[in-house]
Amino acid sequence: MLVSRYNDRMVGVKSPEQIEMIRIAGRVVAEGLHAMKDAIVPDKTTTLDLDEVAAEVCKKRGAKAAFLGYQPSFSDVPFKYYACISVNEEIVHGQPSATHVLKTGDIVSLDFGVSVDGWFADSAITVPVGEVSLAAKNLLRVTEDAMMKGIGQARAGHHVEDISYAVQRHAERSRYGVVRSLTGHGIGQSPHEEPQVPNYGKPGRGLLLRPGMVICIEPMINLHSHGAVHVPGDDWTIVTSDGSISAHFEHTIAITEEGPDILTLLDPGEK
Repeated sequence: MLVSRYNDRMVGVKSPEQIEMIRIAGRVVAEGLHAMKDAIVPDKTTTLDLDEVAAEVCKKRGAKAAFLGYQPSFSDVPFKYYACISVNEEIVHGQPSATHVLKTGDIVSLDFGVSVDGWFADSAITVPVGEVSLAAKNLLRVTEDAMMKGIGQARAGHHVEDISYAVQRHAERSRYGVVRSLTGHGIGQSPHEEPQVPNYGKPGRGLLLRPGMVICIEPMINLHSHGAVHVPGDDWTIVTSDGSISAHFEHTIAITEEGPDILTLLDPGEK
């Protein structure tokens, strides 16, 4: 989600029943991500092949893809695919292609969202394609850990930027670049709602978190610079400004009295 200012009055809370509806969607999202990851065959699978896997999961579960046909203000054309699939220096919003073969050594971000009965969930993982470099392995580990540090701060009584600071501090300890022009976001009956959840900030600032809020925490971390630019002639794909690799992880989280509740997980006992 591109950075803009939030309005406190626009930030709603969900009932326990509504949160359970989002969890149902979240389980479909988790299933889709696992299926796409498992479908990768280095030097053979295309990014469009993975999008077709996401489409099959939607069909099987009676879910609607959140991104298919989505047209935000920054784009003149709607998104044409089920999942955003971003490779190496592509940070987010990569468009699947029948000619883009995933090669050994690549890293690929799989970003997938769905709605079930009008309620949305969204999640992302970045995975290695075959054997990857140590630098890539470390970037994936630190980015996922940064997401979990942020989730740990998603508690009633904390502020949005407590999450932001936790993500930033963990990533920058490894001297990685935290993308600042893109943020996490609220979610519910729309795939993108208020508040925005930046991946950098200062503790104690931003919106006060209340039970019933549902947000997506999604660090986008670059190996070097924090810069992000659009690919020329492409309304969607955003890449690192210096061409270095980037990782992206995301979960949909409910704020509860007991602490953060991750809604984008498989059913207990599933793979």
